[in-house]
Amino acid sequence: MRSESIHVVMQVLYACYVHVLFVHTFIHYIYTYIYTFFIYFFLHACMCFMLCIGGLCMHFISSLMLLCHVLISSEHKDGCSQEEVDGDSCGSSTAGSPVMDRNPSPPPEEDETEAGEEADAIGETVYSKHWLFSTLTRLIQMVTDQESGPSDSSVELTDDLEEDLCRVWDMAMDKDVAVFLQEFKAPDILLGVIAKSRSPRLTEICVGILGNMACFHDTCVSLSQNSDLCSVLLLLLGDNDPPTLLETCRLLLTCLSQPDVAPLWLERIRQQPAVCGSLCFIMSSSTNVDLLVKVGELVDKLFDEDEELMKSWVSTPASDSDPNKDTQQDMASSLLEAATQLRSESPEALEVYLHSLQLLTTVEEGMQALVSDGACGREVWTFVCKIVCEDLCQEEDPPLILQEQKALLAPALALLSALHSSLQTTISTELLGSLIRILQFNAEWRQSRTDGNSESEESQKEEDEQLKALVETTAEFLSAVLMQLNKDLLSAIVKEGCLTERSCVSAVATLVPQHITAVQHLVSLLSEVEPKLAEIIKKDFSISSNVSGGNI
Repeated sequence: MRSESIHVVMQVLYACYVHVLFVHTFIHYIYTYIYTFFIYFFLHACMCFMLCIGGLCMHFISSLMLLCHVLISSEHKDGCSQEEVDGDSCGSSTAGSPVMDRNPSPPPEEDETEAGEEADAIGETVYSKHWLFSTLTRLIQMVTDQESGPSDSSVELTDDLEEDLCRVWDMAMDKDVAVFLQEFKAPDILLGVIAKSRSPRLTEICVGILGNMACFHDTCVSLSQNSDLCSVLLLLLGDNDPPTLLETCRLLLTCLSQPDVAPLWLERIRQQPAVCGSLCFIMSSSTNVDLLVKVGELVDKLFDEDEELMKSWVSTPASDSDPNKDTQQDMASSLLEAATQLRSESPEALEVYLHSLQLLTTVEEGMQALVSDGACGREVWTFVCKIVCEDLCQEEDPPLILQEQKALLAPALALLSALHSSLQTTISTELLGSLIRILQFNAEWRQSRTDGNSESEESQKEEDEQLKALVETTAEFLSAVLMQLNKDLLSAIVKEGCLTERSCVSAVATLVPQHITAVQHLVSLLSEVEPKLAEIIKKDFSISSNVSGGNI
């Protein structure tokens, strides 16, 4: 009972500490502002006095919390010592006389021990409340001690405290622990630590703990309703420590994935113009692959959830208050820069960047940001063409490769199709060959599944739906290209082996009947370049060649 009472006292002390910490931080900010104006000398003196009182209060409360831990530990030790003394007394009394002066001390009750362990356990876990209290107390004590040091010096975590905080970080992935931390007002404590921290590693760990807590719906909702915490997290996007940025982006992405709180976060992000500049700066300057991947996922999620936010970010110049405004690139250029970095380091991570760039082409503001004078549209075209022609769906690949690469190919081809219609770019033989090959691989893969008959029709239909977007995008793009095809380019792809009877039949089978006009133009050119192939297409698909189109 005594231990439980001390735990209650500790919770009250923690709550008091959090409130004093916030008041102390607020006064510190006001003091810093007033210090620049000497005419407020009296108010300046009052602030100094209040800062001193606040510091003393925090030291006093920290000392009381440490005393509580000592009492709990000493109570446990005293209990063990008393049992040992009682045991020794009973033994000597029994040895000296057959008659006992008193009843022997009862043996330790296993039920009481188990009850004590259950009372100290967090929820259904084996994690100790006492240990968690002790760790948070040491964290608070460290931040309090840090206040008395030089304000411009960084502070390193001790190995023991860092190890224990990392354990809390891991523990927060358990729902019971996350709920307990929330009920115990740990987010407020961590917020105060983040605001005062001069240790990048400490900031990273605190944000990481909050990120793990946000993985659960109830705690995510509670965290998202803390406006002060949300403001600090958005400000952390301007930090220069990659691990802290990584954990911050992970936390934001986790919250945005919760439908109940996503609108709240989107509204706050819209109200913070500096967020766009911070993300652009990271994408255009960072070489940290993990960070670039997470930032790309965050930007892609924001664009996917809020079209108006995307429009404002691609059409609004850098804010005057942005410290990186002189070196900051626009959103489209930043996405391209990050994608270029990831192509060599982590090609599979390109999907979110290609999708983000493709989303830009779905709105007028985004297209203007890509194709206007001085924009990066042609650089994007060249970059994506290299990905499609050199990295994806190569001639020696099996048809099954489409299943692995469809997530990259679909946004890449949609992006190229949109840019081609606006920029009137030149189509290379490699790109035209890739478009034809994709349709050929799709036809061959479908045929192999039909011949093998190893899967149910329902399963085949479900997987066909996954490729539907890619095939439709490829067919539309190829149709537009064929309408502008000339004899020289057609001769080149035939000579290079990009257009064979097999690939041509597969492509035409996908194009008809929706894109019959483009096929007719292809047949008319084939009649001059490759008459035999033209006759095969006419015979197999009953197509005439009386339509002509423009030239590429």
